[in-house]
Amino acid sequence: MDSGFGLKYQEKKGCCLAFLGDGAVNQGVFHESLNIAALWDLPVIYVIENNRYSMGTSLARSSAFKNCLAERAEGYGIVWDIINGEDLYELRAKTQIAMDRAHNECRPTILEVDTYRYYGHSVADAKHKGGYRPAEEIDKYKTCHDPILLWQKRLIEEGLLSEDEAQAIDKETRKEAAAAAVFAEESPYPTEDCLFEDVYFEVDNNTEAGRTGRHFFND
Repeated sequence: MDSGFGLKYQEKKGCCLAFLGDGAVNQGVFHESLNIAALWDLPVIYVIENNRYSMGTSLARSSAFKNCLAERAEGYGIVWDIINGEDLYELRAKTQIAMDRAHNECRPTILEVDTYRYYGHSVADAKHKGGYRPAEEIDKYKTCHDPILLWQKRLIEEGLLSEDEAQAIDKETRKEAAAAAVFAEESPYPTEDCLFEDVYFEVDNNTEAGRTGRHFFND
């Protein structure tokens, strides 16, 4: 919200995207932020990543709502929408609408992205599978709702990617991930002098976004 206020105060065209989980929507600071964003017409987009579980507690047990979490925006007069996180086209299109609203009307938006996480919330969340959620549920999402697999299938259907190319990409990414893991395990512990190194790609590579802090979706 501070960044959104900064944009408006400096009379710059832009928007601030704030990401939070489904558990964070119940915290008081979130609602205070919504009140200020609506009161001052700040160009902020709140992105609720709803993966159905806040740490080890299901959405049904942690949040009181009528239809969805984003609907709480109505209490503050803020526009809201729900996005299918499995559909990259829908995600991009609806986010663009919210960004246009922020750019051209200087108004906030709440977007609830329907998604899922396969693994534990953190290293302390070891009983995520077969504990507070059934293993069958996780397997179902991996098989039928994986965004990467669905995106791959769509690109193949549109003739933009072949099966062989998809397999080659998968092979290379697995190889790269394995090499990165080995590199991390074999590397010495960093010193305090490298605290700010390799943290943010845009800054490290001196891109325009890194120099200005401004990012845009291309049409």
